[in-house]
Amino acid sequence: MSHWLTGRRVVVTRAETQAQDFCERLQSLGAKPIAFPVIAIVASKLGGPLDQAIARLNSYDWVIFTSVNAVEHFWARLMGQEIVIGAKIAAVGPTTAEALCQRGAAVHLVPGEYRAEALLDEIGDVTGQRILLPCADIARPTLAEGLRAMDAHVDRVVAYHTVLGEPAPTAFDALRAGVDVVTFASSSSARNFVALTDDVDYGKPLIACIGPLTAATARAQGLNVDVIAKEYTLLGLIQALKTRAMPRA
Repeated sequence: MSHWLTGRRVVVTRAETQAQDFCERLQSLGAKPIAFPVIAIVASKLGGPLDQAIARLNSYDWVIFTSVNAVEHFWARLMGQEIVIGAKIAAVGPTTAEALCQRGAAVHLVPGEYRAEALLDEIGDVTGQRILLPCADIARPTLAEGLRAMDAHVDRVVAYHTVLGEPAPTAFDALRAGVDVVTFASSSSARNFVALTDDVDYGKPLIACIGPLTAATARAQGLNVDVIAKEYTLLGLIQALKTRAMPRA
């Protein structure tokens, strides 16, 4: 079946290590994905707060993961240690939950709306409970602050660092050749894209965001947001693009 994405040049700004699946899904729909990694993921320092938290893992009542990256870097440090996660596990989103299940973890909570604020509404009474929150160095403080306001004891530890990516010269060439859509799956990708393309003419493509928080960041960077996924996942973003009308002139 033909749809709007067919033949469109779609910029994927995800980290190089995470872009493949999204690019393949776009390609299967007839789109022409352009990998333009504006972020890179770097592991946190060995022996730091993440490892210290894992060493006392059995003292926590909850471990909450807000991204696949957090799951991957947490498990990379956990592997090889004789430590069992006795705490309940929460995931903010189905992709993160799937990453946990693939590692044999039982997920106790995935909020109906895939964002931190929804988890606060659904986690229940956490008064006096100890909660571990492994996350990115640039993660919003909303979740940790909300849990503390509910009288929980929260250890927010850096599991990984999000840094500015380095797209290849050929990626810049592809951008200058003109594109139809630029996609953002995080606020950091929107900020970094603008920083990296300040002097690049890439036309007037549609700007598509995975959710309202990313869209707000994109707008704050001076971008006109055209598409916001109703379901805050990559599949939701693709679905929103499939049903999108023609781009603005």
